[in-house]
Amino acid sequence: MNTPFNGLPQGKDRIVYVRPVAVADLPDEVRDQMGTLEVIYSVHGADGRQLALVADRKLAFHLAREHDFAPMSVH
Repeated sequence: MNTPFNGLPQGKDRIVYVRPVAVADLPDEVRDQMGTLEVIYSVHGADGRQLALVADRKLAFHLAREHDFAPMSVH
């Protein structure tokens, strides 16, 4: 079944993946900017390229949708 859904951008290039990232795993120069956060969220393109780092999951999904991407959660 390949029925388009009007609520989502079409095409595999319009999907991004959102996953949690432990701040402790980040490079020092990025970690220094995170303040007291222990976990942030990374937004990745379908090709695995990191597109953004944001403070929380809700913001990651909002950011993706604002740019006409369909966010998918990755564990």
